[in-house]
Amino acid sequence: MDRQRLDKWLWHARVVKARTSAAELVASGHVRINGTREKSPGHAVKAGDVVAIALDNSVRVLKVIGFAERRGDATAARVLYEDLQGSNLQAGKK
Repeated sequence: MDRQRLDKWLWHARVVKARTSAAELVASGHVRINGTREKSPGHAVKAGDVVAIALDNSVRVLKVIGFAERRGDATAARVLYEDLQGSNLQAGKK
């Protein structure tokens, strides 16, 4: 698999608890792919895409690394993306 629906990927990566929540998040304009706002939950993401998600009072910036056929536990979800803010947050704490 080299591409996956955006709402499905967000759900598999455990960014949201339900796929319908992922679709609503995208449709409401809270997701950007490579800097461009995306409003279609069916938009295909591919490996290497950078996805920015506005959640509550924060923004998560994730780089798509892989895909899953089924939603797994948190450990399985973690291998689907690279958190691009993680290194910046760690550097700021030193």
